[in-house]
Amino acid sequence: MTDDRLPTHLLVGAMLRRANDQGGMGMVLAKGDAQGGGILIVAVEPGGQEALFERAFDLDGKSILRNVAPNDDPTGYWRRRRERDRDLWVIELTVAGVERFIAETIASN
Repeated sequence: MTDDRLPTHLLVGAMLRRANDQGGMGMVLAKGDAQGGGILIVAVEPGGQEALFERAFDLDGKSILRNVAPNDDPTGYWRRRRERDRDLWVIELTVAGVERFIAETIASN
């Protein structure tokens, strides 16, 4: 079985460029493994609250988006996750329609 997934660093770069192209902002909060690291996204709707999403894979190996946001402390959550998984990428995206934006980017890869 071959793995046709993009390396993580390319997917992260694509999300950051797309956010910028749509008038939003994206930044890397923590850099993980370039090839196969997980991606945790701090999603900020302009004028709204933060939510956390993570790239996951379904049983067929397709990328899906999973909401992992704790209601009390999103920043503390991603920092604890990062301490346990040094391969994890943490990025912040601020763009209109942020959840849809992320889902479209994740699902296409």
